[in-house]
Amino acid sequence: MLNDEHFMRQALAEARKAFERDEVPVGTVIVCGERIIARGHNLTETLNDVTAHAEMQAITAATGFLGGKYLTDCTIYVTVEPCVMCAGALGWSQISRIVYGAPDEKRGFLRFAPCAVHPKTVITGGVLEEECAALMKEFFQKKR
Repeated sequence: MLNDEHFMRQALAEARKAFERDEVPVGTVIVCGERIIARGHNLTETLNDVTAHAEMQAITAATGFLGGKYLTDCTIYVTVEPCVMCAGALGWSQISRIVYGAPDEKRGFLRFAPCAVHPKTVITGGVLEEECAALMKEFFQKKR
């Protein structure tokens, strides 16, 4: 059986793709039945679209793959705690579980809208937190 760290490493690989594109390095995968059904990374600069977050890319891909708008039997792995917009979208998708790496004290949903997700969604934080946070720190240090 594959574990949370395995899938978070896959999300980190997506975050590195964003980093290489000079995008904020957030990556995600959505898993259903131990299988990755969608991947995403930030594309806000590439697409000139403030809504093109990693989670939004992956939600669209996963619902397309499954042929329906609900992700009730799925888990999303995301390198950084989702923002309010992404948490709302995950709430509407009724995703079963959210697993994130690093917390986002400035823009994370847990600070501003902890009830944005579906009431049955299980939230797990801190998976590979140091690795996820290090990638973000490196990116923003480069920007200064």
